[in-house]
Amino acid sequence: MLSFVRLLLTSLFLLTLPAQAAWPFQRQADFSRQDVPLYQQVTDRIKVKILARLGEGKNTRDRFFIIPFAYENRGNDPGYSHSFMTVIRVLADNKQTRLTRGITTRTFKDREFQAFTISWLPHDFTADPDLCVFKGFGARLFPTWNQCPPVPGKSFKLDETLQLGVNVKNAICMWGPYEITKEGFDLGVRRLRLLESGKIKYRADDRLTRKDQTAINCFHAMAGLTDFYPNGGLFGTGFKMWGVNGTSRVLMEYRDTARLRKILLEPVDEKNDRYGFVYSEGPDTRYYNLFKHASVYRR
Repeated sequence: MLSFVRLLLTSLFLLTLPAQAAWPFQRQADFSRQDVPLYQQVTDRIKVKILARLGEGKNTRDRFFIIPFAYENRGNDPGYSHSFMTVIRVLADNKQTRLTRGITTRTFKDREFQAFTISWLPHDFTADPDLCVFKGFGARLFPTWNQCPPVPGKSFKLDETLQLGVNVKNAICMWGPYEITKEGFDLGVRRLRLLESGKIKYRADDRLTRKDQTAINCFHAMAGLTDFYPNGGLFGTGFKMWGVNGTSRVLMEYRDTARLRKILLEPVDEKNDRYGFVYSEGPDTRYYNLFKHASVYRR
């Protein structure tokens, strides 16, 4: 009886709240750019952040940055989660330089740059987004019992990847940009070349296929850049190492591993550096927001 009374009082309380506070325990997001497409919101934020680093003066040398990402749904289901990363090279002003082969050179506010994204998924994922992660009894605990086969993979572009998140109204997390060394940029290029070579396939559960590099998942495609890191997660099984948790683990490895720490030119705080983009129909509706700071998107 007491529980019923509490429920009734809570319901009456919610009904008396204004529309903007209809979900009082929900983290609030910024609705000011809700009608701006997600891809534009993300790239605008990247441009503003990098231009601030470059400053107003002449850029006398190449500068390099990484922007890690993740997306996930409310339940953080592995089939709806993804980790990916964009790598950017801003070219020195008025200086002839050797461009990175196969990567388009673009211009923004008189700054030339090259950018690519490591976003490893099944090659036909845009047409068939039903991701096989764990199939068969006991597959989560025993990798030999998982019946999901390795499949040809593809590294998708940033706009393509973000659209995949938009299609299922996921929460998207962004970190950085973080400035890195040229060595870090070159490691990213080598990883992209490996993925594009066709020598390695995609498998969401890569516990059996990662060591011999026959198939890896999105998490290990960007983790370490030269090495494929341990599983992490519960008992080292990789459990829940997907979505925001997965990319957070990558950043922890970058931060804590001595060799990789040398490629980072600034500190990384994987919890406090997060910025989110969340789907919402409006401020008076319930939406999935796991971020302290976030903007709303609708398309």
